[in-house]
Amino acid sequence: MVTKSDAKSDTIKPGNGGETHQQAGDEAATGLTTNQGIRVSDNQNQLKAGARGPVLLEDFVLREKIFHFDHERIPERIVHARGSAAHGYFELYESLADITKADLFQRAGEKTPLFTRFSTVAGGAGSVDTPRDVRGFAVKFYTREGNWDLVGNNIPVFFIQDAIKFPDLIHSVKMEAQTGYPQAASAHDTFWDFISLMPESTHMIMWAMSDRTIPRSLRTMEGFGIHTFRLVNAKGKSTFVKFHWKPKQGVQSTCWDEAVKIAGADPDFHRRDLFEAIDRGDFPEWELGIQAFDQDFADSLPFDVLDPTKIIPEEVLPVRMIGRMVLDRYPDNFFAETEQVAYCPANIVPGVDFTNDPLLQGRLFSYLDTQLKRLGSTNFHQLPINAPKCPVMNFQRDGHMQMAVPKGRANYEPNSLSEAGEDGGPRECPMSGFTTFPDRDGEDEQGDKLRIRPDSFADHYSQARLFFRSLAAPEQAHLASALVFELSKVGLEHVRTRMLSNLVNVDPDLAKRVATGLNMPLPKASKAAKPAQDLTPSPALRIIEGPRAPQDIAGHSIALLVADGSDAKVVASMTRAITDAGARAVIVAPRVGGAKLSDGSLLKADAQLAGYPSVLADAIVVALSDKGCAALLKEAAAVQFVMDAFGHLKAIGHTTEAQPLLDKAGVTPDDGVVPLDKGFTAAAAKRYWAREPGVRTLA
Repeated sequence: MVTKSDAKSDTIKPGNGGETHQQAGDEAATGLTTNQGIRVSDNQNQLKAGARGPVLLEDFVLREKIFHFDHERIPERIVHARGSAAHGYFELYESLADITKADLFQRAGEKTPLFTRFSTVAGGAGSVDTPRDVRGFAVKFYTREGNWDLVGNNIPVFFIQDAIKFPDLIHSVKMEAQTGYPQAASAHDTFWDFISLMPESTHMIMWAMSDRTIPRSLRTMEGFGIHTFRLVNAKGKSTFVKFHWKPKQGVQSTCWDEAVKIAGADPDFHRRDLFEAIDRGDFPEWELGIQAFDQDFADSLPFDVLDPTKIIPEEVLPVRMIGRMVLDRYPDNFFAETEQVAYCPANIVPGVDFTNDPLLQGRLFSYLDTQLKRLGSTNFHQLPINAPKCPVMNFQRDGHMQMAVPKGRANYEPNSLSEAGEDGGPRECPMSGFTTFPDRDGEDEQGDKLRIRPDSFADHYSQARLFFRSLAAPEQAHLASALVFELSKVGLEHVRTRMLSNLVNVDPDLAKRVATGLNMPLPKASKAAKPAQDLTPSPALRIIEGPRAPQDIAGHSIALLVADGSDAKVVASMTRAITDAGARAVIVAPRVGGAKLSDGSLLKADAQLAGYPSVLADAIVVALSDKGCAALLKEAAAVQFVMDAFGHLKAIGHTTEAQPLLDKAGVTPDDGVVPLDKGFTAAAAKRYWAREPGVRTLA
């Protein structure tokens, strides 16, 4: 039975005290509506038959709201599901009219809008940001001639030579079929079983096990187009090209232990870092470089430029910087932009063309199918984030979720409707439209139909050896240790043995270090299709002490640990010095409300010590008084804060009064442990790799 009090209570909306959300005069401008534009009078209660009665089927507001909610999630990407993105622009340094007719490369200083998405490969959309994994690096240029998608990775080579093996690769690295784990990790049986049976993957494995796959930030990754493309000028002349993105902040990575701890402290570390950098005006920036070469140069190389498991070392062919990318605006809505953006390597503009790289050719086929499955309609290109910023005119019509409203009856071509005074629609553009490069010199394109790979693709170990021997000694130790960690998770002994056999072909010392780390006998080298060559090392491949190592602290985060009694002048001076150097000072205190400094002022904290471990910062300052230090000696979080910074080889600036905390954390003096009056900001620009043998055992 419904009482009067029940009926009365039904007129009071929960949560707003019986008041309406807005006055009638405001409804026209701000009124809540359905997706059909119908204003909603009550968004708090379902339409019922009486105050306590059943919900009525005619409640179209409820039906639409629940219907849309039920379908908010679209299928996530099979690979590259976990991504972060930003808007920005590309600015050309100099005209490239001599090698390409692409409009965005014609006029120096011209800016082209773009949207760039970074991603991990193996994990799902809900995985963490910092696993050991390849990172996607995809850029959508909105040019005046249409969209150009440069879809690559932060590694310049790939695991496989032929796209037909891609499903096998991804099936092997994804969670194992019977257990559903591990998530976002390659340290398991099926991946290494596949890799050990695919010698062509060896070069990529060297990169994957290196520090390149545990980047410090999305802002400190290189990007690569991977494949050899073509640039074609107005006269029809072709030039081979490889694309490189070089970060302004230098190439930086984490330690493995650091990456693991970041995953627990902040699963969204890279996404948050990208957003916060843009939000504070510290816009991420990369230079776009090219390696441009002709057929004669390609023929002179000891490998095939169409093989996606090979690089051209920068010492052999320098990278020419042609422009810069600046990311200056974070998406307004993550789903509408970052999640719905659809990249496709087949999206190119006149002046850019493909080669016969068999992995690239397969990708050209695959991506369009992927977008249809994920976004549910052939009209996915009409979504705002995917829509070109130039006119789109064709006779493609209808389809699921058609958003355009074509006028007239011309929906076919050729037609002669214009002769009757009607709009006949667009026509072909023989002079300015895209034309495929004829490649008249491609003798290998003719012959029998065969499922075969050319002999020029058969050398699987020379560049893997080149990569390993080009690294600095600490990087080599990290790579060997990563292999030990990954293979220690492999339960199939014959897979570990086979992988060690492959590593002997790369470098016997590397194989021995890994075998020792696994406590396994070192097997003989596996049979190689072609013996490895000793190529000249390429120092440009180094991160540590390499040509793109950071030279200052610009863009870094420096954590200042303070407590009650910290010297106000010291804290102010250090904060100013860090900020003036282009870095971000993060005040960390035992309580988020802040700390009372020596002058009696309350300094508000940016983070609480228990929730901001030092893995989140690039260097730390321990600015404590005697009293503050004595209090923090009893705080495990404070000891761990300093211990991790030292163990992760970061610079530590400190007051004299903070020395007892450093002692308890096991900090021993070196060039990276700096009293605050000895030039901390200069010391904070790098890590101290000589410290590493004293803090951890590496392979």
